[in-house]
Amino acid sequence: LGEKNGTLVAGGNGKGDELSQLNEPHYIFVDRQQNVYVSDYLNHRVMKWNKGATEGIVVAGGQGQGSALTQLNLPQGIFVDTMGTLYVADFGNNHVMRWTQGAKQGTVIVGGNGQGAGANQLNYPCGLSFD
Repeated sequence: LGEKNGTLVAGGNGKGDELSQLNEPHYIFVDRQQNVYVSDYLNHRVMKWNKGATEGIVVAGGQGQGSALTQLNLPQGIFVDTMGTLYVADFGNNHVMRWTQGAKQGTVIVGGNGQGAGANQLNYPCGLSFD
């Protein structure tokens, strides 16, 4: 703290879907190794930017907008636990997904029964936090 200038840690190459770009980033999470995770809202993916990297890595989604277990639909809140497991509030699909490190698809862990107010439903989940 006390710095007068910020440091670019993700994106910075205009709006787009390349690995060095983001398209409406909504949430970030920084892990203990100072890697930055970004919910890339309009690219329907979550990106991981290793400390000092010039390109990100797709760690969830990135297969277009959709509801398959390999896809996300307007991802919002994200959280990464100490084992590297990623949790995503999948806004457009009304559920929360879990992606284990290196997985090609996620698992629905909350919601997944359509939009609504039922005990097994969510209504456009946004933020996400664990303790």
